[in-house]
Amino acid sequence: MSKLALTMSNVTVRRGEKLLLDDISLDIPTGSHWAVLGPNGAGKTTMLKIAATLLYPSEGTVDILGHRFGRVDTRELRKTIGLVDPKQKFSNMPAHEIVLSGLTASNGVLPRWTATDEQLAKCTEMIELVGMASRADRFWVDMSQGEKARTLIARALVISPALLLLDEPTTGLDLPGRETLLGVIDTLRASMPELTTVMITHHVEEIAASTTNILMIKDARVLAAGTVEEVMTPDNLGALYDMSVALETVRGRWFAFEGLH
Repeated sequence: MSKLALTMSNVTVRRGEKLLLDDISLDIPTGSHWAVLGPNGAGKTTMLKIAATLLYPSEGTVDILGHRFGRVDTRELRKTIGLVDPKQKFSNMPAHEIVLSGLTASNGVLPRWTATDEQLAKCTEMIELVGMASRADRFWVDMSQGEKARTLIARALVISPALLLLDEPTTGLDLPGRETLLGVIDTLRASMPELTTVMITHHVEEIAASTTNILMIKDARVLAAGTVEEVMTPDNLGALYDMSVALETVRGRWFAFEGLH
């Protein structure tokens, strides 16, 4: 049985009277690649914040990379978790500095901090991996949304995380940007077999071909979780979005349409 990168057991998150997560239980094996689907307000980002150690559950237990949340120094644990949030903003600096700032978890390279040759080499490697080598000197304000997304992924990867969390990384991308980014995600998954990834998306067509598992969340609860083959069905998608759904696959990618009544 494979090791688990993330386990949530009976996790509930309350904000006043509102349930943001309601009795969520989930096992994510090491090396698996998850897509998280669900309507707005379903609880997807809340779940990701817990996985990133940014939010404590009101009830339940969470084990991240073999450590029980609440019994471990979260500052140390975060050094093994990469988080990609496309809403994150940076002051105007070039891509290579943004990627380097991932090593210090800061908004920019810290004064009086100098990267080692090994760290600089890692930064260059990650910039190349996400296809930003020719744009490493491009400033944040001059980047397209796709370039920003790829820079943020390189920044998250520079710490060599065991767990990579992506919160709607394709937000705001045009078709070329989306396809380039999904290709980057497929590439990094293939080149880092021990890496575990969890990616939130709103759209079925934004699920990368390398995805192994699907989690569907509705009304703060797990609607379905398991392998892509088990979970990606018209019935499950129809229940998730309260509509009749037809589903097709092309070259390992999924496309959903309104079904015939």
